[in-house]
Amino acid sequence: MNVLVTGGAGFIGSHVVEALLKRGEAVTVLDDFNDFYDPALKRRNVAGFKDVIEADIRAPLPARKFDAIIHLAARAGVRPSLLQPRLYTDVNVAGTQNLLEFARESGIRKFVFASSSSVYGVNERIPFNEADPIFNPISPYAATKLAGEALCHVYHHLYGLDIACLRFFTVYGPRQRPDLAIRKFTGAILAGKTFDVFGDGSTRRDYTYIDDIVQGVLAALDRPLGFEIINLGESRTVELRELIRLIETATGKTAKLNRQPLQPGDVPVTFADISKAKRLLDYNPRVPIEDGIARFVHWYEHQTP
Repeated sequence: MNVLVTGGAGFIGSHVVEALLKRGEAVTVLDDFNDFYDPALKRRNVAGFKDVIEADIRAPLPARKFDAIIHLAARAGVRPSLLQPRLYTDVNVAGTQNLLEFARESGIRKFVFASSSSVYGVNERIPFNEADPIFNPISPYAATKLAGEALCHVYHHLYGLDIACLRFFTVYGPRQRPDLAIRKFTGAILAGKTFDVFGDGSTRRDYTYIDDIVQGVLAALDRPLGFEIINLGESRTVELRELIRLIETATGKTAKLNRQPLQPGDVPVTFADISKAKRLLDYNPRVPIEDGIARFVHWYEHQTP
């Protein structure tokens, strides 16, 4: 199979590319290496990949034959989207439209789209189910992911593309983006530095280890689904204060916290109902948060500066 992976230099993307290459697929990475965080980290992620194209997902795409697209590229993050809503809409919505149109014009039948648990917004039903009404996103980022799902449905309905929209729940693991909480907290704790914590520590997230996410992405690639929206999470919530405690245990050091108010756009809880993923993808998350944090801290302590 010849697969185009957008955002393949990023945290999730580079792990997906490694898994595809390991099983013998031909993979082309497309990434713009933007400065949302240090591009050198992304270039390090793709150092061992042979076929890498540096390009924007809004630009004309290479006239090459692909069997499938795994679309992971996006402007990421809830809080940054509050500051640059036009950029997020342009990249995440127009970029997704461009890729879907490329797939249609090129005869590519399989499309896997990385959506987000943020589309649920302040959801009253727990755990979050794909059938829940989701007309209440509370950040520009969430709104762009919801728009991407809608575009994917259009291209399935009109042109018959086989599309899986995967709603990722707080992914973590080696090579995690520097702006994300687990990496920021780990770095600060190991360095003995004070770091900001928003809220009283009671917010809860469904933290999902990268290996489990990759399992779900590859299963969605391999199986004919028609059009499906599928949660990929651990299906367990962990309070922020408990997350910090786990990092303290793994590092052997005590956190120095600077309490701050909750931030606009943040939701109180995310919690995935993964029954659909189990049924359609044989999805079976295997790395509990206790093991995942220990693995992450070990990677962080041994990564090349």
